[in-house]
Amino acid sequence: MCLSVLHTENWLSLSWFSWSTWQSFTWENPLYLYALPLVPLLFVIRWLLSLPLRQKLEVALAKKQLASHWTSWLRFLPDVFIGFFVAMLLVALARPQRVNEQVKKYSEGIDIMLALDVSESMLIEDFQPNRLTSAKKVAKDFIQGRFQDRIGTVIFAGDAFSLAPLTTDYDLLESFIEEIEYGIIRKPGTAIGSAIAVAINRMRESTSKTKVVILLSDGDNTAGNLDPISAAELAKFYKIRLYTILIGKEGRVPYGYDVLRRKRYVNNTVNETTLRNIATIGEGQFFRASDDRALQKVFSQISTLEKSKILELHTSYATDYYRIYLLWGLIAFLIWMATKSTFLQNMLED
Repeated sequence: MCLSVLHTENWLSLSWFSWSTWQSFTWENPLYLYALPLVPLLFVIRWLLSLPLRQKLEVALAKKQLASHWTSWLRFLPDVFIGFFVAMLLVALARPQRVNEQVKKYSEGIDIMLALDVSESMLIEDFQPNRLTSAKKVAKDFIQGRFQDRIGTVIFAGDAFSLAPLTTDYDLLESFIEEIEYGIIRKPGTAIGSAIAVAINRMRESTSKTKVVILLSDGDNTAGNLDPISAAELAKFYKIRLYTILIGKEGRVPYGYDVLRRKRYVNNTVNETTLRNIATIGEGQFFRASDDRALQKVFSQISTLEKSKILELHTSYATDYYRIYLLWGLIAFLIWMATKSTFLQNMLED
């Protein structure tokens, strides 16, 4: 313990001798504490051994004059002070400490790009309230469950562009996702291959050991300059794992209202082949989500599969308090030195 502790702590407080304070300590050499009961025992033994050797003065006094005065107890004060000094020396040797431990967590780091379809078909209402809104919500929940992974976002319709680069600023990332809406990309269609290419371009310089693209779409590749299979091969070359999620139900699904404000239904078809092939080439997995709960389950499963390796760095430091007890002992020793040769020590005993 540095001397600064003596300035910051009220070392003269009697709370240093409370049971709760002693319980809060970690004792470096606790065996010395077992010697504390021996301190008063030593004085008892000394008194017993000195009885036969004690000189006596016979004085004839009347019985009523034999009553002792309270001042006769003062002769024990020097022994109390020296005993207290020895006890404080033992406490100091036991090294009372308070250990503070800090745990710093950090991740080996996974780079994740979320590629989100924002085409018109994502407004179909087989999810609540629609596919796009549900996908945004689940994506934000996924981000909140990560720890120090760098995450970025790509959006695509008839074209694809990077909405957010890889970042650990999850609040900023969630605000970007919240602003996603239909029409942000005016070109119609679904450019799956282009979306993968944009994600690869964001990740190809990454030094992370694990790189992942999670692509969510509800349709076939109908736009873009790069076919999805070639894009998947390129991702494999850069050691980027691909997870694909096909969102939506087959058959009649609700989509908007007609001119009479009645719920309108359209026939929806899905084609799993392209997204399955992408996941196979990209050494990831293909998932199918037909409702909100299934979509949440898919993202939870991906989060489990791509679990960050959390490393913990434990740092601890101990603050010593033995100097406080040494100071108390030193004060007692100085008082003993001042009183041991005075009338207190030489007072006639009963």
